[in-house]
Amino acid sequence: MPLRCAVLDDFQQVATGLVDWSPIAEDVEVVSFGFHFADEDALAAALAEFDIVVTLRERVPFPAALFARLPRLRLLIASGMRNSVIDYGAAEAHGVTVCGTASSSTPPVELTWALLLGLARGLVEESTALRTGGPWQSTVGADLHGRRLGLLGLGKIGGKVARVGLAFGMRVSAWSQNLTGERADEVGVEKAASKDDLLATSDFVSVHLALGERTRGLLGAPELALLKPTAYLVNTSRAAIVDQDALLAALHSGRIAGAAVDVFDTEPLPADHPMRTAPRLLATPHLGYVSEANYRAYYGQAVENIRAYLAGSPLRRLP
Repeated sequence: MPLRCAVLDDFQQVATGLVDWSPIAEDVEVVSFGFHFADEDALAAALAEFDIVVTLRERVPFPAALFARLPRLRLLIASGMRNSVIDYGAAEAHGVTVCGTASSSTPPVELTWALLLGLARGLVEESTALRTGGPWQSTVGADLHGRRLGLLGLGKIGGKVARVGLAFGMRVSAWSQNLTGERADEVGVEKAASKDDLLATSDFVSVHLALGERTRGLLGAPELALLKPTAYLVNTSRAAIVDQDALLAALHSGRIAGAAVDVFDTEPLPADHPMRTAPRLLATPHLGYVSEANYRAYYGQAVENIRAYLAGSPLRRLP
């Protein structure tokens, strides 16, 4: 009997078409799920008969309780080489090997700029108006050249975002708890004196921090109140870094000019979620990593990981 492999959250139904799964076809039956399981009970029931699971990013938690309900599971493959929602100790205790894949930082950088530019030039409003017979030119775009871009985080993604900002002629500053002057100089940006200083002086603020105890809830109501009324906030990192209720309040009150968000506290976003109807908000369904090249890497290396596991030499083991 062949092993069974489940591919989770294949919303676009492309996992088995973008790459060649034939190298494992004789040994593994691959089943793609084009929807998100609502809760752990539904997930455990669906995965009970699978030996291998391929999961996208950090969308699906794998706590100890779930591993205990999946006695057949032997290999878990997560896209990317870092995953904070997998209980690695529980995986080891239940005999489950966990492997990762490559993940490019380029797609989230590109999406960040798509969102920032969309906000600055009112692209959604203007396109909607044009297509529905609305007013001709109803918004006045915000310029980028000469404006200040404040980056929370100057790592791999933040550094690339910074260089694009510099190419637009923006004044770019950055802050994080670990940011050094040497790193800021390397990228060619200013090191903000403090988080509050960055928020108060920036025209555009973009979040590029990893989620952890020090960054969870980093931007709450007091921090958002420091932003200029003309400022825009972009978050393509992790939803929990920005207090969602505080952001909604700022948008509804007009406290800030607008925000663009690609990440949410609950994903997929429920149909009645207030983020779907918030004013001054440009929202996308977590597209940061969703690109053809990234998917080819995810699923192509998933096939490699399965082959290596079956050969007794697992690749790209996590953590």
